[in-house]
Amino acid sequence: MKNIQDVSLEGKRVLIRVDFNVPLDEHFNITDNSRILAALPTIKKVISCGGKAILMSHLGRPKDSFEEKFSLKHIVKQLSKLIDRTVAFSSDCIGESTTADISKMENGDVLVLENLRFYKEEKLGGLKFAKQLSELADIYINDAFGTAHRAHASTAIIADYFPNTKYFGFLLSGEIESLEKALTTPKRPFTAIIGGAKISGKIDVIKSLFDKVDNLIIGGGMAYTFAKACSGNIGKSLVEEEKIALAKQLIEDAKNRGVNLLLPSDSVNANDFKNDANTNITDIKNIADEYMGLDIGPESIASFSSIIKNSKTIIWNGPMGVFEMENFCKGTKEIGEAICEATENGAFSLVGGGDSVAAVKKFGFADKVSYISTGGGAMLEYLEGKELPGVVAIQKS
Repeated sequence: MKNIQDVSLEGKRVLIRVDFNVPLDEHFNITDNSRILAALPTIKKVISCGGKAILMSHLGRPKDSFEEKFSLKHIVKQLSKLIDRTVAFSSDCIGESTTADISKMENGDVLVLENLRFYKEEKLGGLKFAKQLSELADIYINDAFGTAHRAHASTAIIADYFPNTKYFGFLLSGEIESLEKALTTPKRPFTAIIGGAKISGKIDVIKSLFDKVDNLIIGGGMAYTFAKACSGNIGKSLVEEEKIALAKQLIEDAKNRGVNLLLPSDSVNANDFKNDANTNITDIKNIADEYMGLDIGPESIASFSSIIKNSKTIIWNGPMGVFEMENFCKGTKEIGEAICEATENGAFSLVGGGDSVAAVKKFGFADKVSYISTGGGAMLEYLEGKELPGVVAIQKS
């Protein structure tokens, strides 16, 4: 893999595509700095070797022009603290002012460019915009797994302008190596846990995993569509009516392929979508009309946990219920605990997807799983077997 481990960086202008798309509060304070922390090894490598680290990223979804709340200047203070040195900021990401800011850099300096998405050409994969970015540096590093599935100017197009000096950063190479470890040479039993609200965004992942896993556990809101497909009464639970036939087909496909598809048998239900609602626990196929399912029940937790604890490779994408509410977090928490126990006993566990990662952090599991992916969408597309434009761009000669 073409990473920067053995590259001479001294005196070089090194343009690093990072993923600093972090959440900010109303005062522009960073509320979760995980993505910044994940990029630090690559940044520190560049500056410790005497390179000039020029960082570019997107933040939020601006409408193709400057918006104060999406300015990357809000990142600078936190980054300066994390790397223990002053970080400079450029008020643009291309043009004369940016070139001037870079010309002032000394070896070991760090400069953050303004939000790439203030230009519509970034998402459109504009050739001219990519070329302008490329002219800022001698070396290009992509370390943004979260956007590797997008053919944007700064992730895919720009690499063509660095035919012999483009590399993966430590984060991106680590993501690919971890996914490959799980998918290509998994120790068995291999268990995938897929949760979240809807089947819609996970159809291709589920189909792809049928070819790879021994066990596939379904939880979260999507489980109720499967329950209805099995002629269950699911009350007011979330359901995708148009996906019921597909759910039936997926159940049949799992049987035909010899995959152990585990669906929840019971459900924690509420008469309203709030933490202090009236609750009960029932068979998932027998939920009263005025109730909705918001978490998996104790029987499901026990059967899922047993499978997980006996697994040697585990992928987790999506929570088991509405874990943000205390009364409906038990399923997600206890499945996480089972994954941690399996990991402690030698299993390889990979967690990805925004909600899964949030749950892992909420319950203190971050240091107890093998790997946490920083890119939910990119991880899903990789699991589907799709090529990621940002990865292919570095790999091709």
